[in-house]
Amino acid sequence: MEQKRMCVRFEKAVELLSKRWVALIVYILLPGPKRFSDIEQGLPNLSGKVLSDRLKELEAEGLIRRVVYPEMPVRIEYSLTDKGRALSPLFADITDWAEQWIHPDEVPAKPNSCL
Repeated sequence: MEQKRMCVRFEKAVELLSKRWVALIVYILLPGPKRFSDIEQGLPNLSGKVLSDRLKELEAEGLIRRVVYPEMPVRIEYSLTDKGRALSPLFADITDWAEQWIHPDEVPAKPNSCL
């Protein structure tokens, strides 16, 4: 029974992180807070509409925090919550794996990708 519950949790986690753009958005936010335009610039093939949708989904899942600063003009920053930062070791492992197994000649050049 315990393995079945764990399988359901694992499935939910993989479903969330494998949704298009989600992992890259989390990856971009790992170093610290970013504004919408910074995230958008780091993912040039991602439309503003989809980015907005994904940010809302990640906020609803408790992975990111949206902070509005009442300045002129209004400044909005996105950052990882503790739940989102807890993914950091996973992304470090993926980075290590990619450095070992994904060769530069297999990756098309994308300027400004992932900052």
